[in-house]
Amino acid sequence: MEVNIEIPSHFLCPISLQLMRDPVTISTGITFDRDFIEKWLFSCNKTICPVTKQPLDDDVSCIITPNHTLRRLIQSWCTLHASYGVERIPTPTQPPTITQSNMSKLISDASKSPQQMRYTCLQRIRSFIVPATTHYYSSRCKNIIVTCGGLQYVADVLIEKDATRKEKEEALFILAQMDSYDQEFKSVILRNDNFADLFIDSLVGLLSSESSSNNERENAIKVMKMVYSVADPTRLGSVEHEMFALIVRVLRDKVSKEATKNALKLFVELNPWGRNRVKAVGSGAVHVLVELLLDGMLDRRISELALVVLDQLCGCAEGRADLVGHGAGLAVVSKKILRVSHVASDRAIRILSTISRYVGTAKVVGEMMEVGVVAKLCLVIQVDCSSKTKERAKEMLRLHSRVWKNSPCIPPHLISSYPTN
Repeated sequence: MEVNIEIPSHFLCPISLQLMRDPVTISTGITFDRDFIEKWLFSCNKTICPVTKQPLDDDVSCIITPNHTLRRLIQSWCTLHASYGVERIPTPTQPPTITQSNMSKLISDASKSPQQMRYTCLQRIRSFIVPATTHYYSSRCKNIIVTCGGLQYVADVLIEKDATRKEKEEALFILAQMDSYDQEFKSVILRNDNFADLFIDSLVGLLSSESSSNNERENAIKVMKMVYSVADPTRLGSVEHEMFALIVRVLRDKVSKEATKNALKLFVELNPWGRNRVKAVGSGAVHVLVELLLDGMLDRRISELALVVLDQLCGCAEGRADLVGHGAGLAVVSKKILRVSHVASDRAIRILSTISRYVGTAKVVGEMMEVGVVAKLCLVIQVDCSSKTKERAKEMLRLHSRVWKNSPCIPPHLISSYPTN
């Protein structure tokens, strides 16, 4: 606040020393601004009052109480001093109350009467995590949901044969919000092979269904990525061909930006295994990645991920053949060098290095010269890139120097940077 006016001390948050916008009182009787006390409790994991240093209740979800009286006094004070430039604080939207006891009861009741209570329970759980007034409140709610068995309950819904479409949609949405709980997610989803197989099959069904909405597909691909990011090597190395076809389909359909990112991240998790790379290439992954990279308005992170995946796929002969077989393959990879980020440049150089080493036919080497690869490599040597990237560029230039060195395709100002043998 830039006006020279004294704010009553009891209107100030003891943590931030700023005017409180959403005053809440904890069990020690001290009032704080909600954002700051929630950060203290749920992000910093403190269990004492920051003012009195007294220990707080074990169930911290019970200790925050909105102080409506003080908030109204602050609003009145703001109104009285409006002529001094003081803005009135808005009345905050109160988040739904959640405690371990009421969450446990909610799940218990729904488990006993699934037909009557399942959808209501899922809607209630969803209301606790989205929308949330603050990140800290959302984290607290998720912690309580996990502690009370909510994650397992929601995961079970997704494989229930008698669960309705809307119930599964709610369950899928909730699971997609739990991406910061890797170990808990692993212990629930991968508790045994049978459950894991059923869970993955249900996600495959949602991704392959023609009636699935884009929101469902976005959440399904995210949850699938979450599953395989915590899966053991045996499961990662035995993924069915259908999975790769579904990932490619998500990329081709451009479901959403988030879906594209998660589909690419899922590829990154799966492609270290050679048999998976072959399956991905067989599903048309290289073609769809090139088409994706041709989009001039592509998000930086998506460009990086697409190049990472393309680099992985060029680790197999089938992937390299598909890239050089695409009319724009080499050109679009070259175009990303020095135009997106250091990460993208490094991956693009790695891809071209692999191509020049294993598929360096006269035709491919000639095409690399025509689409500007050689000029880009000379430029990489001169600019601020990692030493490894520069070394790869030099290796390629040396490898094909007989064809490239005297090429008119290299601008005169870059000829001097061409490495000598």
